Amino acid sequence: MATQEHTIEVGELKWFYRAAEPMNPSAKSPVLLLHGLPCQSYGWRHVLPALAGHGFRAIAPDWIGCGASAKPDKRNFAYSPEAYITALAAFVTALGLEKFSLVVQGFLGSVGLQYALRHPEQIDRLAILNAPLSPAAKLPWKMRQMGVPLVGEMLTQDPLLTERTLEGGGGYVISEADLDVYRRPFLKSSEAGRALLAIVKNLQLPEATAEIQAGFAQWQKPTLLLWGTRDPWLPYSLAENFAAPDKELTPLNEAGHYPQEDRDEQVSMALSDFLRRQVL
Repeated sequence: MATQEHTIEVGELKWFYRAAEPMNPSAKSPVLLLHGLPCQSYGWRHVLPALAGHGFRAIAPDWIGCGASAKPDKRNFAYSPEAYITALAAFVTALGLEKFSLVVQGFLGSVGLQYALRHPEQIDRLAILNAPLSPAAKLPWKMRQMGVPLVGEMLTQDPLLTERTLEGGGGYVISEADLDVYRRPFLKSSEAGRALLAIVKNLQLPEATAEIQAGFAQWQKPTLLLWGTRDPWLPYSLAENFAAPDKELTPLNEAGHYPQEDRDEQVSMALSDFLRRQVL
């Protein structure tokens, strides 16, 4: 099933997103998939058509500052969780998504989880792949150094930064053709590096994870944690502690921090099963 590429202007921000439509439209809730750092929606390239094949409309945007989406100057966009939550709400409204299932991954996944807590009426089901879930989760040095003054300014202008991080998160080699896509924004202009620097500097992870830990203690929606156990940055124990006692947890023993890259078939099957099994 083919994946289409789209752009949409939402206020002053241009969003790029990929979408896969089911052959036969159904009443199933659409699925919104959010990528982590330093990625883009391309990471969901195999998952999107797989979900559409099971009857789900599947949508994956590039976060503002990432991929082919707008990369505004930090004076015009704060690159903070609050700025991202507000922008995501406007994007969801622009696409006409009243209720949807949400899939989040990685260190920008914290923003997706904060969004879910603040807009629970919009969320049908939630799937979490290797994202920070509590204050015990720390941004790894490989990413943290991207926000260090002077050092970060140099690192984030290096087109090889993305592949080093993606491959460092699990130990798997990504094909040259796929890496070309991830490098492209950094080769086109310096805006991609400046945006990444701003994201890392303004992620506010301790505050975000405190909100996540407190909020999800009361969460009632069906939730799946799909966890790459080879993640060198977010250990499986984080997922175990978060899942107990009422959330579903599935380990991916051959995947690292980026399961959608390492084991896309397993991720697609697990998500499809979870979403279909929960449909009433």
